[in-house]
Amino acid sequence: MSDRARLRAFLALCVARLREYYREPEVLFWGFIFPVLLSAALAVAFRDRPPEPSRAAVLSGPGAERILAALKRAPLVRAEAVGEAEAARALRMGRADVVVVPSGGADWLVEYRLDPSRPEADVARSRIDDALQRAAGRSDPLKARDVAVSEPGGRYVDFLVPGLIGMNLMSAGMWGVGYALVDMRIKKLLRRLLATPMRPADFLAAQMATRVAFTVLEVGFLLGFARLALGVPVRGSIAVVLAVAILGALCFAGLGLAVASRAQKIETVTGLMNVVMLPMFIASGVFFSVERFPAAAQPLLRALPLTALNDALRAVVLEGAGFASQWSRVGLLVAWGSLSFVAGLRLFRWS
Repeated sequence: MSDRARLRAFLALCVARLREYYREPEVLFWGFIFPVLLSAALAVAFRDRPPEPSRAAVLSGPGAERILAALKRAPLVRAEAVGEAEAARALRMGRADVVVVPSGGADWLVEYRLDPSRPEADVARSRIDDALQRAAGRSDPLKARDVAVSEPGGRYVDFLVPGLIGMNLMSAGMWGVGYALVDMRIKKLLRRLLATPMRPADFLAAQMATRVAFTVLEVGFLLGFARLALGVPVRGSIAVVLAVAILGALCFAGLGLAVASRAQKIETVTGLMNVVMLPMFIASGVFFSVERFPAAAQPLLRALPLTALNDALRAVVLEGAGFASQWSRVGLLVAWGSLSFVAGLRLFRWS
C-alpha cells in the first residue's frame, strides 16, 4: 500500500468519524451543551453572596437568657434556646453548628459542644466565643477593619471552568474513542476493515485525530460562554490554551484506545472506563484543589494526567502562563498519551 493510498484511507476514516459525531445528537449534547449547563449551574450554586451566619443552640437553663442576649447582638450568629434532647438532635442533624451550655453561675463560664471534623463548626465557635467575650467585658486594644475583595480570576467559578474543560476533554476522549471502538467491534465493522490493507496504527491514529478537530470547537465554545456569561478572564494566549487542550485530548484518546483495544462488550469497556476515570474525577482538581488531599498522596495525584491538564489550563487561563513554563505538565501528558497509544496498538485486535 503506497503512502498516498494510506493518506487517502486515513483521511476517509477521519471524515467518516466526523460524520458519526454530528449525526448523533447525544454527542453534540454531551460535548457542547452539558459542560455549559454544568458550569452555569455551579456558578449559580457558588455565586458571590454574603457569609452564612453561624447557628448556635443554647441549652435552656440558668444563664441561658444572658447568653442569648449576647449572641443576638452578634452580626453573624443565629441563636435559639433548646432543651437537652433537641440540642443533641440539632447538632447531629446539622441544624446547629455549636451547642452552647451555660454554667448557670454568676460568671460567663460556658461549654461548647461541636464536631471538630466540620469546618463550619470551628468558624461558629470562634464567632460565638468572640461575641461572649465582648459581652463579658473584653476590649480589643487593636482596631481593625475588613475590606471585601472579589475580582475576576479569584472566584470559585474561575477555578471551576478550566477543571470542567479538562473533565470534558477526558470524558470525550475516552468515551468518544474507546466506546466507539467497542461499538464498531460489536457491529463487526472492524472485521470488515481487517480485509483491507489498512494498518492498525493508521486506523487508531484516525480515531485520535478526529478528537483533535472537535477539541478546538468544544474548548472554544465553553471558554466563550464562560467569558461572556460568567465573566471568567482568559489571561493567557488562546493559542496556548488550545495547544494544551489538544495535548490533553490526544492523551485521553490514547487512554481510551488502550482501555478498549480488546474489550468485546459494552459492559466491559464501561467498567474499565469508570475504573480509570472515577479516581480522576474526584482527585484531579476538577471541583476542588488537589491540595486538600494528604501530603503523602500528592506525588501520586500530581502524576495523574487529568491533574496535569487541569493545572496547566488554570495556569494559562487564570495566570497568563506561557507554554514553555508548563513543560513538566505538558511532558506528563505527552508521556501518558504516547505510552497509552503504544499499549493500545500492541493490544489491539480487529475482532
